[in-house]
Amino acid sequence: MIKTILRKTGYGLLVLWGVVTLVFILFQVLPGDPARMMLGQRADLQTVEKIRKELGLDQGLGLQYLRYLNNLSPISMHHATDPENYFYLDEEMYPDYVPLLTSSENLILILKTPALGRSYQSRRNVSGMIAEVLPNTFILALTSIVFAMITGVFIGITCAILKDTFYDRFALLISTIGMSLPSFFTAILFGWLFAFLLADITHLNLTGNIYEIDDLGNGRVLVMKNLILPAFTLGIRPLSVVIQLSRNALLDVLGQDYIRTAKAKGLNFPAIIRKHAMRNAMNPIITAVSGWFASLMAGVVFVEYIFGWKGLGYLIVNALNQYDLPVVLGSVITIAAIFVLINIFVDISYRLLDPRVRN
Repeated sequence: MIKTILRKTGYGLLVLWGVVTLVFILFQVLPGDPARMMLGQRADLQTVEKIRKELGLDQGLGLQYLRYLNNLSPISMHHATDPENYFYLDEEMYPDYVPLLTSSENLILILKTPALGRSYQSRRNVSGMIAEVLPNTFILALTSIVFAMITGVFIGITCAILKDTFYDRFALLISTIGMSLPSFFTAILFGWLFAFLLADITHLNLTGNIYEIDDLGNGRVLVMKNLILPAFTLGIRPLSVVIQLSRNALLDVLGQDYIRTAKAKGLNFPAIIRKHAMRNAMNPIITAVSGWFASLMAGVVFVEYIFGWKGLGYLIVNALNQYDLPVVLGSVITIAAIFVLINIFVDISYRLLDPRVRN
């Protein structure tokens, strides 16, 4: 188990490095100038060059790349005394750094929390910006996947038990339609239907976050109803996948020899389903749910933007509009790290649920 976790962690670090490199190169190839985005098209050349120097954009591509990797690494080399140095130690960005080694040229090796840089537009720490919005995306994604998992497994089990009945065929039809609907279309449709046409009945808002300022401006209040529409919209597609996967997996398991043996021993059907069939049918369901949860955590850009949900996807859209490379890079790294962690968790779950995987 430990060897597997270490191996997967090593692969994950390589994936993160590849993601950073790819996105960094793409932003250099695409047309656009962050300094111009900050100042506007009428800014004079001298001011633009000054901003480019402050942002470090006047340096070569290779040096910018090395600096970003240096900031991202938990162990990095910096210059301790020269503020003009491109690798000058920014103590505000690394408040918790620990000096490890200092050379005679005032180069210092430090241990620190990996840093994602500063936003070109707001000059805020990107890690802090992501930390503010990530809980909102996590709440939305978790609510959606729990809804899809519980409802989908229940419907899928019922479909497998009632195979080829009207209930089974109707559930499969609805799940097929649910899988074919893009999330942005579903978001617009549900928003128009439940927050506009039926607003007097549902009392749901088209836009809003889980916390809002009260009418008197005294502080934040919890508004759970704002979670209903985006969570239900996000849950439609994974719900459809879970229904079909759980149905097909359970039907496959019910045809195995050990199920027939359990029936021959006199076990009742609910016990067979609960103790034998479902445990071995959970592997494809866990794979699907883990993949969908990682995708939902990846920002769910359109849904968050349509419903005004201030999450990671909302942050990415604004950063792309402003050509804010550090925010986009930091968000993509966060998404990739989530995928890596979820994949490691899935491998561990496989070994706990299925003894055959341990061998």
